[in-house]
Amino acid sequence: MKTGIERIAIERAEQIDKHGRTIGKDLAHNGKFQLALAASWLVAPDIFEGDAFDRCPDEWDENLWNKMCSKGYHERLIIAGALIAAEIDRLQNS
Repeated sequence: MKTGIERIAIERAEQIDKHGRTIGKDLAHNGKFQLALAASWLVAPDIFEGDAFDRCPDEWDENLWNKMCSKGYHERLIIAGALIAAEIDRLQNS
């Protein structure tokens, strides 16, 4: 069984390789802290009682956001961890 950090690293690699979410794109499109906000919304269980799907971060694809929101809590934690890693990379490269 993979550890949490291993699963987060795999998810981050998928974000880059499969979805093209590179540091350069994050620098260009996520300068309003969308990555950190999305991560926080994904891990807040109370949000999923009604309006998570309405909280799509600015400049994000709503279909992709809805797909992330529809995942179970465990998977949302992994995605959120990868988004935090992306935000750290964005900040280190800005």
